[in-house]
Amino acid sequence: MHLKFKPQSLFTGHTIIEGGNTVVVTTQDGTIVDVIPAAEAGDDCQELSGMLSPGFINAHCHLELSHLKGAIPTQTGLSEFVKQIVPKRAAAQEIIDAAIDAAETEMLDNGIVAVGDICNTADTIAAKTKGKIAYYNFIEIYGLDPLQAAQKMEAGMALQNEYINNGLKAVVVPHAPYSVPAALLQLLAAAYGSHTVSIHNQETKAENDFFENKIGAFVDMYARVGVELDFFTPTKKTSLQSVLPYLKDAAKTIWVHNSFTSVSDIDAVLATNTDAYWCLCPSANQYIENTMPPVQLLRAQGANIIVGTDSYASNWSLNMLDELKKIQAHNPAIPLAEMLTWITSNGARALQMDNQLGSIEKGKKPGLVLIENITNQTPLNSNSFSKRLV
Repeated sequence: MHLKFKPQSLFTGHTIIEGGNTVVVTTQDGTIVDVIPAAEAGDDCQELSGMLSPGFINAHCHLELSHLKGAIPTQTGLSEFVKQIVPKRAAAQEIIDAAIDAAETEMLDNGIVAVGDICNTADTIAAKTKGKIAYYNFIEIYGLDPLQAAQKMEAGMALQNEYINNGLKAVVVPHAPYSVPAALLQLLAAAYGSHTVSIHNQETKAENDFFENKIGAFVDMYARVGVELDFFTPTKKTSLQSVLPYLKDAAKTIWVHNSFTSVSDIDAVLATNTDAYWCLCPSANQYIENTMPPVQLLRAQGANIIVGTDSYASNWSLNMLDELKKIQAHNPAIPLAEMLTWITSNGARALQMDNQLGSIEKGKKPGLVLIENITNQTPLNSNSFSKRLV
């Protein structure tokens, strides 16, 4: 028996169809059978008050940090945030597990069907093997001391294999330009294969200061952990352009945050990898640095934009519409269909899941989400909310 959904409007993953005259037909498990005019759909259509959309893609999260909700004060700046998160992430396993389950349930209920998730531990494996949400697991490696590069890589590969052995897609990736020395970047570059690679990028001005002139907060960070910086010579380039040679052979790249990314940075990436994606995490930027990513600059350059929630250590919710609302508040002229593309079809392509997710097309099983209190003419507002249907 098929399900038939007749919404007031339909977002296909690419465009909005208004008028309430389109019906989406699915199997019981949500596989798309057809998209047809209402006149051809027959009886038993479920009338929906709102906009029907493919399931949402959260392109950047740290699910394993869910127990840190509210643990770190807002607007401390990135250096202080990193300093605080290390000691605070330790907790009893039952507390970590309960927070992971609650966070995943929240994402699922809000319509998230896939997540690009950063992993430093095996804490999320048990939840992910239940298959409620699709995950691309980015096994994050960092290590300030270049003499420990081989050791860090070995540990990262062991964790990657633990995920893979549990039937989960996983790849080792660098944390950020400032936390992964060249020796470790070289080892990582040899392990990417056909994977998408994610990296935190230019979340704070201090990151560029470090690479361009060897000054600022990250010099202090190295000193704080007792690592001498004799090995490091400033590149006189931005952090992105300094590490780009080590990511040029990745099948796809996801650059996360990008608060201090420039036109020359974007051009440099596109010159080496046209299948690159720029992940915006506006709530996290507001939480940590009280900044916003350069949305209009990325749009002007034709960049592929995707969106993530980041973790509960740096956010108030794990809700994709909340992220779009923040972007819209600072950029009210961006068309609704464009923003929805960022959290559906663009995200699915970035995570190499577009064969099933991201758009409402025959044969796909993208998940269906109802967005209420929204139309193409009425933008997202405080009353707009989403809920998963299938």
